[in-house]
Amino acid sequence: EERAVRDRNLLQIQDHDQPIPWKVQFNLGNSSRPSNQCRNSIQGKHLITDELGYVCERKDLLANGCCDVSVPSTKQYCCDGCLANGCCGAYEYCVSCCLQPSKQLLLERFLSRAAMAFQNLFLAVEDHFELCLAKCRTSSQSVQHENTYRDPIAKYCYGESPPELFPA
Repeated sequence: EERAVRDRNLLQIQDHDQPIPWKVQFNLGNSSRPSNQCRNSIQGKHLITDELGYVCERKDLLANGCCDVSVPSTKQYCCDGCLANGCCGAYEYCVSCCLQPSKQLLLERFLSRAAMAFQNLFLAVEDHFELCLAKCRTSSQSVQHENTYRDPIAKYCYGESPPELFPA
């Protein structure tokens, strides 16, 4: 409890006029990793999204962590099941859709306006892929009454606002 109070006090002491020093880089190829390796969303039972924005079935994931782009069902920047507000029915489609180059401005706006409460979470994000992974994870903005989804179908969101509030 003492640690939580100290952390809260540190956040309050920070100069609110100072911009948050985000580390996110939106250009491709900003990593020191070999270019033939991919990070991916890892946890999907059936689908996986790699850092290049490809969504594929788990069985079509190559040994290097990238989706096999020669498989017809592999799609890049796929927004299947995503709504105009940036909320999607599947986590992997949320990440893939968020990775579209056209979403860069939206994400930069989000980062510049992020609430102080989210600062520590998003300071750990180092690039576009990590930001999309973090944004699409279910957050408190996706729930109402602490235990039901605001939108039980489109609950993974990369957009600026929370999902629509659906009657319980």
